[in-house]
Parts: sequence; structure tokens; C-alpha cells
Amino acid sequence: MKFTLSDFDYHLPEELIAQSPANPRDHARLLVYDRATKQITDDFFYNLGKYLPKETTLVVNNSKVEKCRLMFDGGKKELFVTSVRNNNTIEALVRPGKKFRVGKTVELADGVTAEVTHVAQDGLRTIVLSHDLDAPELEPFKYTPFPPYIEQDESLASEYQTVYAKDLGSKAAPTAGLHFTDELLAKLDTQGIQKSEVTLHVGLGTFAPVKTEKLDEHIMHSEWYQLDAKTAEELTKSDHITAVGTTSVRVLESLASNERTFEPQSGETDIFITPGYQFKAVDSLITNFHLPKSTLLMLVSALMGFDDMHRIYEHAIKEQYRFYSFGDAMLIV
Repeated sequence: MKFTLSDFDYHLPEELIAQSPANPRDHARLLVYDRATKQITDDFFYNLGKYLPKETTLVVNNSKVEKCRLMFDGGKKELFVTSVRNNNTIEALVRPGKKFRVGKTVELADGVTAEVTHVAQDGLRTIVLSHDLDAPELEPFKYTPFPPYIEQDESLASEYQTVYAKDLGSKAAPTAGLHFTDELLAKLDTQGIQKSEVTLHVGLGTFAPVKTEKLDEHIMHSEWYQLDAKTAEELTKSDHITAVGTTSVRVLESLASNERTFEPQSGETDIFITPGYQFKAVDSLITNFHLPKSTLLMLVSALMGFDDMHRIYEHAIKEQYRFYSFGDAMLIV
């Protein structure tokens, strides 16, 4: 069957969009779906160890979210930094666009200015700042890049990082990992469940809306990843792999050979996984509930099955699960 964008639509009541995380983190709800039996089980994330295969290796994305949202004048002017060319030259999405025209220097705050040197077709600006990005003058204006469906609340900034985040570079959190606590990871370790770490710096491309009805016309933005030698060896020896989040899936499926061996490397991946894809590396997946028509929902559908995805999402909505970045979790085994 050839799928179109409309096939991945569903209606979500607005009140099910989580505005804050579960507290403690591992008290989020957990929907477990067994692909062999087609059974759905409702539980809580702190019971994750009951459902993971004993021989599995958890693969987490240790990327850390940058405070890449710069807001000035009470939020009336905004630079969302997508990449850094040097200390004071950035590429950014801006608001309002009409203020940031080529050749114009915009006053952002007292003594802080931004000169626009280029505007790309997609609206991305190249901007020269009057101060280095890490200068103390800019610190009061840096904010956590929460998704647009979550109200900006800097008191939740630490909640938008995983407990194992290390390498700064993401524009959004690898949200499936937000449910883990140090205590839960220690408990899983006593069960013999190993944890391995990869890095994929989450870019805006992961969350960019698909605008073409034909999926093969969608162009995925590339994202930087790294797999070190120690982790490559661990994964090659693993009998079973549980990816924590779609970002971990993208690294693993980009790098695994058909013999399921891994070599250490870094680079860019633009892998786009849709139903019909044959997984080479991932056996199970921990993930959140994703936006309609998103590439993340398509990836999940590829693993669990298209019809099963719709059935499970209907169940989650009926049972009042919390959706999206701060929402509840799903385990597909």
C-alpha cells in the first residue's frame, strides 16, 4: 500500500496536550504494545522493567538541549538560532520577519544589535550579532526552545533535559528519554539491562511539518550524529536492542549493516522511515505520542504497523493519555 500524508492524520482533543511533565518523571503512564499478541497493556513508566526483554540493550540519545531561543522586548522580537558559524555569526529563524531585512541592523536590546546579511528562500537569516553568542550581555535573553504547543515556562527548563544529557547541541529534547530517572536506570541495571549512549543533535528538521501529500516528495533535513567505538562494540554484541526515542532509531538504522554490526563513526543522517521499511537494528522502541502527519508518527507506524498505530492511538485518546513532548510513553515490543 502506498501511503499519503492524510493517512497519518488523527484528531486529538487539545486538553490531552501535556503542558508539564509527570512528577516524578517515571510516574508518567506507559502504554505497552506487544506486536506478537497484538495486546495493549496500560501501566506506569516506573514498571518499565516488567516489559523489557531481559537480554535487551537500551540505546539512549545523550544530546543536550541548547538555550537557542533568544527573545527580546518581552518576546516581540525573537531569534531562534539554528546553527552557529562563528562566535557572533549565526543562522536563525526570526520574528517578526519584516523587521529583519537584508542590510538592516536591528536593535534587540540596549547595546545589542543584529545585522542581517542574507535571507534564504526558506526565510532563514544569516545574522551578525554585536556580541559573541556566549557573552554575558546575551544571557538574560536566552530561553529553552520548548515546542510551540507548550507555553514558555523557564521554570521547566531542567525538566526538558534527560538525566543522562551530556553533549550540547539539540534544538529540541529527545523526549522519550525524559521519563527516566537515575533510580529507574539503576533498577534496570540490577536486572541486567545495559544502557548504551549515542548522540544525535535534534534539529528543527525532525519536527518540520510534512507539506507534500506524496511522502516520497518530502525532503528530510539532516542531523549530526556520533557513535563511538565502545558503543559500536556493545551494540554489535547485543542480542536485542531497545531504542529510546525516534532519534536513537535514526542513528541505529543509519549505521547498522545487514549483518547487524556497527562501526564507530560520525556524520549527518537524513533517513526517512515510513511503513514498509525493514528494520535492521531496532527490536523494540520506547517513544512518546506524536503529532498528526509527522515524520515521527510515520516512523512509529513502520515499526508497529499502520493499522495498529491508529488502533493504539484511538485507545490512548480514549484512556486520556497525555500527548507530545511532556506527555506519556509507549513501549513497542
